[in-house]
Amino acid sequence: MSILAILIPLALFLGFLGLLAFIWSVRHDQYEDLDGAAERILLDDPEDDRIEGE
Repeated sequence: MSILAILIPLALFLGFLGLLAFIWSVRHDQYEDLDGAAERILLDDPEDDRIEGE
């Protein structure tokens, strides 16, 4: 039963830490352009940006 005295505060702390991380990510616009990276991978690189010899 004494293990609950450790696990419950630990679970609350980890949940609060996850909530803070989520709030930070929303405030720093991490979820603004969800489709941008998925679409950018499909586009070809311009020829002048490529390194010689590739």
